[in-house]
Amino acid sequence: MESGKELFDVTIIGGGPVGLYGLFYARLRGMKAKIVDALPELGGQLVTLYPEKNIFDVGGIPRIIGRDLAKQLVEQALSLNPTVCLGEKVISFVRHEEAGQSDFELITENGTSHLTKSILLTAGIGAFNPKKLEGRGIENFEGKGVHYFVLEKKEFKGKDVLIIGGGDSAVDWVLNLLDTAANITLIHRRDGFGAHEESVREMMGSRADIRTSYELKMIRGDSRVEEAVIYNNKTLEETTLSVSEIILNLGFHADLGPIKRWGLEIDKGGIVVNARMETNITGIYAAGDVASHPGKLKLIATGFGEAATAINFAKKFVDPASKVYPRHSSDMKSLPTSTAD
Repeated sequence: MESGKELFDVTIIGGGPVGLYGLFYARLRGMKAKIVDALPELGGQLVTLYPEKNIFDVGGIPRIIGRDLAKQLVEQALSLNPTVCLGEKVISFVRHEEAGQSDFELITENGTSHLTKSILLTAGIGAFNPKKLEGRGIENFEGKGVHYFVLEKKEFKGKDVLIIGGGDSAVDWVLNLLDTAANITLIHRRDGFGAHEESVREMMGSRADIRTSYELKMIRGDSRVEEAVIYNNKTLEETTLSVSEIILNLGFHADLGPIKRWGLEIDKGGIVVNARMETNITGIYAAGDVASHPGKLKLIATGFGEAATAINFAKKFVDPASKVYPRHSSDMKSLPTSTAD
């Protein structure tokens, strides 16, 4: 872990996929770049929530699990020798105005500080907690067969699994566990699904038991999950399923935490940016799920483009003599190798 009074061109807050690509691209632009993350390792939600989930929204990679994508992104980001600070949660900033220059001092929860000319926020959805169903006996079985995300597929080998939800995560886990679980049932309270159409088509043609307009009524068991009572919300007909594992994919409650108090314009839980990925505070940019703008599409691929856009304009901000878009990265004949250049 490194911190101190060394001045950087850009400091990226958030070590997920968008922050990692932004870090690589900043070094590609010859910027003195640093990334700071509260977690003990890089990768963000890819390693903390979805290490074995299939990821489909990165161009050129037909299918890859979260852990492997994170590994490749980390390898790419660190290839140009940036500065990495882990286990540090940034809580506030101070702006210093000296000799016509305006720099930021980022203050962390553990008392360290980081000096930077610009900031790129790639904090994803911020702090996140899974949405839960109240009652139904769920609280008695958390950690005893009830899951909100999957860290290791082997936990479900040969098991009877119930998946609850209708979005991409629920549908993806049906498909991802077909080669692992003995039986899979998915219930969704609505008739239609919010997941990508091709994934839904593949799921509907699989061996999984898909039940729409069904909800969970009760979980039963002794020391672990043994049964789930589900019901049709149109006919109220009840069915008891023999299951040992239940995965609830109901989304997350997001919280930007201390960033909410920075004076940034926030709309619907996201930081408002313009086409340059600039926030309402000069010198602060945002990209990825944390950024909010008209027509926003929350994909990793979208975040990569936003990060590159933000870095290009941050480069112009800290070095007015530079061009916003100098040339294609494939045209660059030499790359920076250290933070000293």
